[in-house]
Amino acid sequence: VLSCSLRLSVVRLARLLRAVRADPAPSLTHLSTVATLERHGPMTLGELAAHERVQPPSMTRIVSGLENRGLVVRGPHRDDGRRVVVGISGEASALLAEDRRRRDAWLARRMRELTPEERDALRRAAPVLEKLAQL
Repeated sequence: VLSCSLRLSVVRLARLLRAVRADPAPSLTHLSTVATLERHGPMTLGELAAHERVQPPSMTRIVSGLENRGLVVRGPHRDDGRRVVVGISGEASALLAEDRRRRDAWLARRMRELTPEERDALRRAAPVLEKLAQL
């Protein structure tokens, strides 16, 4: 069945990509959170919790851990001084860039092992996989 085969392949590939992370210390939840902030810019804890699909108290704990590591910074909301926004630090940007560089290099090495036809099939499948990944 295609769905079973696809699921297993995607899970195995994701596991291999996680294994080549630049810094295994930040959890995948932490990396996802800083990547969301990098992609969408500073936001409130509630907005960030919604993006990450976690409860606000969980996001508070996640952000506290990230702040302790110097990966996020808190600042005042531009329209409401009672609210706080969270953004990523320069250290987090560097961490994400190195993490992506290592995983992209690993994937590029593996893809060189494929035939031109297999690489072309992946090129055509990439937009379809992206569509499946959209929530």
